[in-house]
Order: sequence, then C-alpha cells, then structure tokens
Amino acid sequence: MKIRPLADKLLVQRLEAENKTSGGIVLPDSAKEKPQRGKIVAVGKGKVLDDGTVKKMQVKKGDTVLFTSYAGTDVKIDGKEYLIMDESSILAVIEK
Repeated sequence: MKIRPLADKLLVQRLEAENKTSGGIVLPDSAKEKPQRGKIVAVGKGKVLDDGTVKKMQVKKGDTVLFTSYAGTDVKIDGKEYLIMDESSILAVIEK
C-alpha cells in the first residue's frame, strides 16, 4: 500500500528501542520506553499558509529524526507500525 501524507504531515517509522542500558544491564520489554527517534518514510507537500502559499518542508524522506514523546498518531499499515505526525513535532534531524 502506498501512503502520501497531506500538508505538513509526516509518516515516520520508529527506530528500535535499546535492549541494554549504558552500564550493560539488559532491559525487559516492560521497562523499555518507546523510542523518540525514527526514520521518515513519506512527507507531505508542506504547510499551507494564510496567504495561500505553501511552506516547503524542512525534512525529507530518509531523514532520521528526534521527535517529542507524545508525537503523532500510531497507525498500522501492511503489518508495520508507523506514526503520522506534524512537522512541528520534529525536534531535530540526526546527522551521521
């Protein structure tokens, strides 16, 4: 299935949660927090401003991003879990 977000929406796939702490302690599933990092799978065209112009998105497909804790709406597409969120929920792009 092909998904195209509208306006300033993004489709993001969460990255896997860490299995160990920095000290080497293995975490059970119940203690893991949902990761706040993800990879952008699809982007909308941009936000429509009051004057009718479209503000271009600052992120692009393939970017790895850091987002707020309660960002977006969880959706399941073809058995995979994604988040649909506003561009404003993105805090930073992680560059390698």
